[in-house]
Amino acid sequence: MTTKDSADIKELLNEREGFHKWWRLIRPHTLTASFVPVFVGTMIAFNEGTIDWLLFFAMMVASLLIQAATNMFNEYYDFVRGLDNDQSVGISGSIVRDGMHPKRIRNIALLFYAISVGIGVYICIASSWWIAIIGLFCMAIGYLYTGGPIPISYTPFGELFSGVLMGSVIIGITYYIQTASVTTEMIWISLPITIFIGCINFANNIRDRDGDERGGRKTIAVLLGRPKSIKLLALLFIVSFSITIILILTGALPLWSFLTLLSIPPAASVIIQFKGKTKAIEMMPAMAKTAKTNTIYGMLLGLSLLISGLF
Repeated sequence: MTTKDSADIKELLNEREGFHKWWRLIRPHTLTASFVPVFVGTMIAFNEGTIDWLLFFAMMVASLLIQAATNMFNEYYDFVRGLDNDQSVGISGSIVRDGMHPKRIRNIALLFYAISVGIGVYICIASSWWIAIIGLFCMAIGYLYTGGPIPISYTPFGELFSGVLMGSVIIGITYYIQTASVTTEMIWISLPITIFIGCINFANNIRDRDGDERGGRKTIAVLLGRPKSIKLLALLFIVSFSITIILILTGALPLWSFLTLLSIPPAASVIIQFKGKTKAIEMMPAMAKTAKTNTIYGMLLGLSLLISGLF
């Protein structure tokens, strides 16, 4: 690829220099998969009693650091395996367009992991050391997603691992450190978030399908093809909202949680913006809107639980 081609991609993606390239490195649009589960898990606990705000803050920071580190490992290993180039749009471009040394990115990711471990020690002291085992497992999966001999991202299980670990597991940990318990109701409430987070990954893989196929990945999008994958994405959205309505009608969620249905329009626009698109750059808005759908749904769900807990 020519220098001009790389510059054109940077302009199309609005990639600026200075602090912006460091901000892009953590892929901020994906961090919704970190703060939404922590917020929702804490609000479920708040709806049942008081909460420890310091533990909430600690869990939030640790989750964000682990998510950012996972994104950096993704950037590093995809470059090392030759999957990324200066025309790739689903990356921060830190290596292939900004010229950052790959090992620097890997080392920053390891530093973020180290800081999150330190925060995790505090969380364990304040709650239970079982959290350490679960936390280390989550960190290992974050590394193995693109690292290791058989990266999870090269298989059809990427959405499952990301959704369950960042959804139900993080919500469960967050709820447990506040209440010292895990309930069936909490698990059911976590399911729509789990699906939405998996959908963020799925949307990413729909966008990157052609490049992933050339790179030897066997993601769901590669196996099904883009049209069927878009239909499956729409079905997953429908399942998430259906579960939410059932939980409200059965009393597991308060009536205030009908607010979450305000996230249906952005979810619908994801499907509309994906249809008929064949180029990765054309599918960037749909990918961003998927993450936004999770954010809107999660924030409204947490808000509904907060309101219910207050009144």
